[in-house]
Amino acid sequence: MPYKEKETVKLYHSISEVADMFNVAPSLLRFWEKEFPTLIQPNKDSRGNRLYTEKDVTHVRILHDLIKEQGFTLEGAKKHFRESKKDIGEQEAVLKSLQKIKDELIALKKELSS
Repeated sequence: MPYKEKETVKLYHSISEVADMFNVAPSLLRFWEKEFPTLIQPNKDSRGNRLYTEKDVTHVRILHDLIKEQGFTLEGAKKHFRESKKDIGEQEAVLKSLQKIKDELIALKKELSS
């Protein structure tokens, strides 16, 4: 049986890494952080660099889906979060599963292409 390396999970992501994940500008993430302070709360290191946890990334994923994919306005997204605080965990799980499936399909497509 071939050796399979264990996947490492990063504890923190930089703002540029998160911006690249969603194909948005870092300034948009800083803006969303100000507009949704209870939802997106990245830690900051001693130099002031933002360090996003997996939970922050998941919240950005939900926000990105609402605003960029579903066309919610900022006020609409705020209202959605106020009204569905209980559903956020469920949304996180669904979006995480969908992202994993998407990543697997992309990897499979690359494998079949080569």
